[in-house]
Amino acid sequence: MRLVILEDYDQASEWAAKYICNRIIQFKPSQGRYFTLGLPTGNTPLGCYRKLIEYHRNGDLSFKYVKTFNMDEYVGLPRNHPESYHSYMWNNFFKHIDIDPNNAHILDGNAPDLQAECDAFEKKIEEAGGIDLFVGGIGPDGHIAFNEPGSSLSSRTRLKTLAMDTILANAKYFDGDLSKVPTMALTVGVGTVMDAREVMILITGAHKAFALYKAIEEGVNHMWTVSAFQQHPRTIFVCDEDATLELRVKTVKYFKG
Repeated sequence: MRLVILEDYDQASEWAAKYICNRIIQFKPSQGRYFTLGLPTGNTPLGCYRKLIEYHRNGDLSFKYVKTFNMDEYVGLPRNHPESYHSYMWNNFFKHIDIDPNNAHILDGNAPDLQAECDAFEKKIEEAGGIDLFVGGIGPDGHIAFNEPGSSLSSRTRLKTLAMDTILANAKYFDGDLSKVPTMALTVGVGTVMDAREVMILITGAHKAFALYKAIEEGVNHMWTVSAFQQHPRTIFVCDEDATLELRVKTVKYFKG
């Protein structure tokens, strides 16, 4: 497990984007040999996405032979709703790069059979050869994707009821109106992400500091699902200084060294 501490959000975003860029370039993807990337939504990865778009526009990075799998999607929100994760991904990332739309996989929260949709998503990941690098963000309560506190650490892609903390945190995207916030979502499981060959978790801001502390300084705990990645052979936590406020000085010095 690595903890990379950068000065601020912009530096953390740039470091993460460079890491993703280097991983794709080193892989040398080609027809029949795609690089598979797991992707998050939310505020945290926006800076990283902006940098990846910049690298693409500069001619340094192509997504022509990249397949992506998103972590989650709300249930019952129309695909073209401005707050759906389909809209988020296309507006903030996919439409600005050269990815084949058929290679950008996002769960369908309006599928007639939600369990079948989740099972099919797992099968698509398997058929793609598994995920090379899964990038994730976390909630202030330490949840990864929509694996809320109490989720099984061996869980697979499934339908999940959202915790009130998550609904409250997401209300800002719905004009502060709790009644508009979806209460259910489809999400990859903790086990799904653990299967990736490499995992990179982005954690920025003082409001995530307690979650980072729980993620790396305490034991593996299903009430803080991000802590599961202590047991992954290749996990990188990328954070800014503000996110380290709850960590022991010794921990910060060790990882900075």
